Amino acid sequence: MNRDLNSAQGDCEQPVLISFSGMDGSGKSTQIEALCSQLSQAGVPVLRLAFWDHVVGLPKWRAVFSHKFLKSDGRIGEPGKPARRNDKNNRAWYLLVARSVLYLIDALNLRRVVEKTRRSNAGVIVFDRYIYDQLATLPLEYSVARAYARFVLSFVPKPDVAYLLDVEPEVARERKPEYPVDFLHKYRSSYYRLRDIAQLTLIEPQSQADAQAAIAARLEQCGRIRNVSSRLTGSIAAA
Repeated sequence: MNRDLNSAQGDCEQPVLISFSGMDGSGKSTQIEALCSQLSQAGVPVLRLAFWDHVVGLPKWRAVFSHKFLKSDGRIGEPGKPARRNDKNNRAWYLLVARSVLYLIDALNLRRVVEKTRRSNAGVIVFDRYIYDQLATLPLEYSVARAYARFVLSFVPKPDVAYLLDVEPEVARERKPEYPVDFLHKYRSSYYRLRDIAQLTLIEPQSQADAQAAIAARLEQCGRIRNVSSRLTGSIAAA
């Protein structure tokens, strides 16, 4: 069952930590919902957290800065209703410096949140986005940015399974028209570089059903869930 962060308490053994990352429009929300539903049906207590809601530092200040100073459209783009975002696609040097500081705050917050939730009675903790999604906004084609990413990852809790949902930039733009396609290509390349640095599990572009099966198969391979793998398999087969 899904539980609120503040009410999730207990002293059972350490839960399995899972993260979902990827560009907007990659299908993260759909796959997270499907996996959490399958786990719950299999009798596994699930704690679902959103990185922006539960981890990010100074969220209100960041939103105001993006809207007031960067003139970014705060709306979420929809097919036929595009939004003009100007935030992570803006790679001015001073913004990269500011993000590097903020991402350190996010990383420290993430350590605290993970430590807290690991004391919960959840069997599985699912993160909708993780520190990987912050780092992917950096120009990882440069060695200094990759060195910074490795430094941050050195003290951030590593998920038992970290999924990277891939999507063609043109498809992502069609689903969520917010950023220019040329930026989405750069963004995708950063995710690919981060996959190699952090050993993320790539879920290639495919149908929702095939992606769901690939996600479940990778989770079953995780040695941490041997005690629930048979129940998960039965739930997936029945879906």
